Amino acid sequence: MSYTNAETIALHGGSHRADPNTGSVAVPIHQTTSFQFQDTGHAARLFGLAEMGNIYSRIMNPTCDALETRIAQLEGGVAALAVGSGQAATAFCVLNLCEAGDNIVSSTDLYGGTWNLFANTLKQFGIEVRFADPADPENFRRATDARTRCYYAETLPNPKLQVFPIAEVAAIGREIGLPLIMDNTAAPVICKPLTLGAAVVMHSTTKWIGGHGTSIGGIVVDGGNFDWEKWGDRFPTLNKPDPSYHGAVWTQAVKPLGPIAYIIRMRTCLLRDLGAPMAPFNAFMFLQGLETLPLRMERHCENATKVAAYLAGHPKVASVTHPSLFTGEAARRAAILKGGFGSLMGFELKAGAEAGKTFIEALKMFYHVANIGDARSLAIHPATTTHSQLTAEEQAMSGVTPGYVRLSIGIEHIDDIIADLAQALDA
Repeated sequence: MSYTNAETIALHGGSHRADPNTGSVAVPIHQTTSFQFQDTGHAARLFGLAEMGNIYSRIMNPTCDALETRIAQLEGGVAALAVGSGQAATAFCVLNLCEAGDNIVSSTDLYGGTWNLFANTLKQFGIEVRFADPADPENFRRATDARTRCYYAETLPNPKLQVFPIAEVAAIGREIGLPLIMDNTAAPVICKPLTLGAAVVMHSTTKWIGGHGTSIGGIVVDGGNFDWEKWGDRFPTLNKPDPSYHGAVWTQAVKPLGPIAYIIRMRTCLLRDLGAPMAPFNAFMFLQGLETLPLRMERHCENATKVAAYLAGHPKVASVTHPSLFTGEAARRAAILKGGFGSLMGFELKAGAEAGKTFIEALKMFYHVANIGDARSLAIHPATTTHSQLTAEEQAMSGVTPGYVRLSIGIEHIDDIIADLAQALDA
């Protein structure tokens, strides 16, 4: 059967029903490096892409495949690729389209690790990243030239939380032949970027999809909705012969398999050559988390909205950042979120940065960790941790101020969450 509801897809999406050898309902952990070929002809067909199947776990693994097909269905895409981390997913999204001398246009509203990758590390590959303020979607068009290969943004940027104008920027991109790549890590289930015009979606599965804080991973979903061949000159990596794969032209080579040129090229070239596969055990763990993701997101969002209202009314709090409190254009953009406003939020204390540090150290139930999206509630001071490699100017552009405290609200009982916040604020 084909399912459209997230709650059902999370449990039954993809092709796995039961293991054909054992009847196991849970997806088995295929902890193996290699796979036996039926004969030499079978091996040749797999390597020649005449047939899809397992060769080596650096490139493909049945446990990872079960996760990939389920998340692709959840996001409304045609195929997906699981990798070793969210950072690897972001890097692969860009490297799959860019060569030395190319550029991309990215939103300024980014997680600190992504900003550092874009502003510094990609320069080593000869790739320029131009930053555009999404307050005006036309800034993306203004930053575009003939060597621009894609637009990149976060749905719910961490930590600024101003919802990105997906439809507006995607429309600009499609008009001039550029795909929009969306990091949807902080908004699984509550936002479907592919339905709004995005071409590619990625997640750090480490966060809400896993939810348990035990495994590192990332995933890229190909929407199958962008005509790479039509804009051939824009995308030489997909439309010109690839010397690393017998001169294959990816938009032509995979036509019998469907509109999956982007994700197949990522798998057969980048994953093959750069590594960073997802471990089968981690894929199994993410499948467990995925099963309850829609239910957890309901509680995450419900709790966060209540916490935002509590903090907004507290006499010691100067400001609160959460989409449930936005007005005007920010509220209009946040309306694309369905079923809640996410579980991330930030706030500043009237007493300043030192009070914020004291607050974090006074928390008893919240964990002070460098992660988001756990079932547990978490807190951190971004300026001195997750965004500390950025300059003061870069921090301000991404939404980080010296006194900003970031909370990732978990699924505990709301009374206990607020009680812990209250006693820490008293401190």
